[in-house]
Amino acid sequence: MYTPAHFAVTDPAALHRIIREHPLGMLVTPSPDGMDANHIPFEFDPTVGTHGLLSAHVARANPVWQQCAGGTDVLIVFRGNAHYISPNWYPSKHETHRQVPTWNYEVVHAHGRLTVRDDDKFVRGVVARLTRTHEAQEPKPWKMGDSSPDYIDGMVRAIVGIEVLVTRLEGKSKLSQNREPRDVQGAADSLRARGVLPLAESMEHPPNA
Repeated sequence: MYTPAHFAVTDPAALHRIIREHPLGMLVTPSPDGMDANHIPFEFDPTVGTHGLLSAHVARANPVWQQCAGGTDVLIVFRGNAHYISPNWYPSKHETHRQVPTWNYEVVHAHGRLTVRDDDKFVRGVVARLTRTHEAQEPKPWKMGDSSPDYIDGMVRAIVGIEVLVTRLEGKSKLSQNREPRDVQGAADSLRARGVLPLAESMEHPPNA
């Protein structure tokens, strides 16, 4: 990933935040037909290994787990907040007319080695933890026990677990750090007026600042 120094994110806490807040990762793997990509919600444990462990499950009908059964180097992309930035939002544009459109965004690339975990206990654990995490904000969180055991057993048999031991994390937050402070604030204010609050806040408080 091309990352100018002023956009690079090196703080592990900032990298972990993006993964935690945007857990739907794009798993990029080799396949017989070239590169493939699957979009999967991941559980992240930063305490395992040097850079953390990502766990998930895929449909048994998805060939990706068989293609990677022997262990495969993979890339997982986590896309954070992102939005178009109009040059009209920069105060300096109205003085110099030397600004162009762009996109601001946050992204993390997790590099690692994928291991297939095709066992009932692992799969049930991943499903249960993902469910607890993503149901936590519901008035009455759904849990696996809400469905009949036979139904859950069938659903679990239809999926396969995977783990990726992360060997490297790359982060990039393109948040107008190369602009004048007044232009950064002008763009952040315009985003906020459009209801794009998380990205506006990130621009005002960029990682590594």
